[in-house]
Amino acid sequence: MPSRFLNLMLTPDVQAAQARYYGRSQDRPGTSASALFGEDEIAFIAEMDSFYLGTVNRDGWPYIQHRGGAKGFLKVLEPAALGFADLKGNRQLLTTGNLTHDGRICLFLMSYPLQARLKILGRAEILSAKEHPELAKALIPPGQELVTERLFRIQVEAFDWNCPQHITPRFTEAQVSEAIRPLQQRISDLETQLAQRDRRT
Repeated sequence: MPSRFLNLMLTPDVQAAQARYYGRSQDRPGTSASALFGEDEIAFIAEMDSFYLGTVNRDGWPYIQHRGGAKGFLKVLEPAALGFADLKGNRQLLTTGNLTHDGRICLFLMSYPLQARLKILGRAEILSAKEHPELAKALIPPGQELVTERLFRIQVEAFDWNCPQHITPRFTEAQVSEAIRPLQQRISDLETQLAQRDRRT
């Protein structure tokens, strides 16, 4: 829902910067309802095996953290809610601490193969897996119960898609392996044919 996203992001400072560099600024679209994910967003999120999330600490400093896992570990719980299991890490708890002061959060989801990116604004709450067993069951990947420290549930306020400009296509090892599998099979078939021909001569 770009209008909701722009309504939150087009602050007077942003509008002033637009006017300074481009001679005019965008108008804020006005109030609108919270965002609801559609089929495109749900499908895109389900394919993610990593994302970046941003928070701000008590002193106003921004902090960006990378989160990764199996494909689909970031789950759409409702049309306007996301969640994921927080696994054991370096024990700094920077994001967790920041969110106890200010629950606002920004998620940045990037698909390099598709040259697509989805920005999500929301408010996060941190929950105990023991106190929320149903949510834990939905979010914790199989076999990772013992390394899950807490659960993140994010109420989505707005989202927006970026254009593909300047996104360099990159592919995972699994994606490359899948793409070259037919070529490897073709090479194997040709090698077999050559070996059979050599035996006949």
